[in-house]
Amino acid sequence: MSHAVPEIDLVSIYRKLWLIRRVEEEIARIYPSDKIKSPVHLSIGQEAVAVGVCDPLRPDDVVSGTYRSHASYMAKGGDLRALFAELYGKDTGCARGKGGSMHLVDMNRYILGTSAVVGTTVPIAVGYSLVLQREGKGRVAVSFFGDGATEEGVFYESLNFAALHRLPVLFVCENNFLAIHTPIEKRWATRQLCERVRTYGIPAHQVPDSDVLKIRQAAAEAIAAMRSGSGPAFLECHTYRWREHVGPREDYDDGYRSRDELLRWQAMDQVGVIGAKLDPSERASVEAEIEKQIADAVQFAENSPYPEPKALYAHVFAD
Repeated sequence: MSHAVPEIDLVSIYRKLWLIRRVEEEIARIYPSDKIKSPVHLSIGQEAVAVGVCDPLRPDDVVSGTYRSHASYMAKGGDLRALFAELYGKDTGCARGKGGSMHLVDMNRYILGTSAVVGTTVPIAVGYSLVLQREGKGRVAVSFFGDGATEEGVFYESLNFAALHRLPVLFVCENNFLAIHTPIEKRWATRQLCERVRTYGIPAHQVPDSDVLKIRQAAAEAIAAMRSGSGPAFLECHTYRWREHVGPREDYDDGYRSRDELLRWQAMDQVGVIGAKLDPSERASVEAEIEKQIADAVQFAENSPYPEPKALYAHVFAD
């Protein structure tokens, strides 16, 4: 059975890729100044996964991210001012300055709150998808997680529950082959992740080269099918983070990965690949527009107030 897939808008895709790349480069630039008040896990190099998956979503679809969540937050349309203000620990931040980089949320855009604990947002997305199924409006939920999260028991519990109840949830593994500093070959007996997922009766698809258009096509087909009641689906997207696990610097001298790997992935960088497909003047216009948005968001964060001391006692207990 074929399902309708939204048409591709290369300008829109490039706008999201460039936005995420430049925002994270700006975060890396600001971070050493200590104005940013929380650890940051950057997605530089991994932008294609969030963009490819979120591009075919409807505004009322739900996204659940991980602690490396800047990319999915922006790809789903999260408020940029609120993002920077949250990183600065300001009261105008998306979590009122209390959560920082690892706890982004924007329920106006149906972006669920993220968590610093590996794997914990996977069952939350599954629970939300149960609500969407019962609502009956064709909405879907997307759960992003890294390859390390697939080693948590709750991942397999979530797969089983979603398959059992045919829930509208897309599981997206951003496989960058590292759990902090531990390579995948030291953690997985085999790399047959999609095969393991298929044992639950869930269709699984692998995109090995981080091609944003391939990711988008696979996600769009799975999402369209889910809207018709097909049940959950799984995407394993190979990708590569260019910076260290947490923080703004590079780490190729730390002994756990080589710069040769980086160079191979940079040759496939989707920011450059998609940018090259656009008319140069159109590309320049997009980039200039985004630079203005980033400057505005940073200035907003700089000028925003810190939370009042009494905010320490808010949201501690339920009303």
